Amino acid sequence: MKDHIDPSNLPQHIAVIMDGNGRWAKQQGAARVFGHRNAIKAVRETTEGCAELGIKYLTLYAFSTENWNRPKLEVDALMTLLVHTIRGEIKTLMDNNVRLATIGNTESLPSDCQRELQEAIRATEQNTGLTLTLALSYSGRWEIIEAVRRISTEVQQGRFQPGDIDEGLFSSYLATGGMPDPELMIRTSGEMRISNFLLWQLAYSEFYMPDVLWPDFRREHLWEAILTYQKRERRFGKTSEQVIK
Repeated sequence: MKDHIDPSNLPQHIAVIMDGNGRWAKQQGAARVFGHRNAIKAVRETTEGCAELGIKYLTLYAFSTENWNRPKLEVDALMTLLVHTIRGEIKTLMDNNVRLATIGNTESLPSDCQRELQEAIRATEQNTGLTLTLALSYSGRWEIIEAVRRISTEVQQGRFQPGDIDEGLFSSYLATGGMPDPELMIRTSGEMRISNFLLWQLAYSEFYMPDVLWPDFRREHLWEAILTYQKRERRFGKTSEQVIK
């Protein structure tokens, strides 16, 4: 399947909502955290698959601001798993020339999570291949409000006028400032919603929503998503005739 991918028409940025861990665990008759634990292989396969193809940016929705409302036992287990996973995956990141980044209100994470994250970010900051961004304690509305607050402060301080605000300036104040918007967004488990993820950035993204649960997602599913993307006509509000011209 990988051989059919057109290397001249790859998305620069792929975003993923990693959904279905809880349902996967339920099918195995296990606790939800068992699903999260088994999702690590899917993260590794997707990251390595993107690095192999030369994709520049991969953003994974790892933990939303709304996820803090889950049962404390699950949240605590998730945070512990996050620490151990980051620590254990640094070698894989280095081997694949992957640079780690984060977006979200990471100050709300436990101190050991923050420490492991920063150490991994520092260890990989010289890597020049794929940028893997973990969206942690993140939501699209939170990000937009934060951008508005920062822009308002800049206007108050006279750095620019309200009339100077356009799409480019606003985008630069988002957590993803400097990244291209995702051309492809994958959500596993067959759910048909974006769950407060990259609300501004997904305006013209192509959506791919397979039924596969996230712990079962592998390179072959990534290839299939990219092949589907390459068959679509991206019009950005224009007609087919205008795009062809």
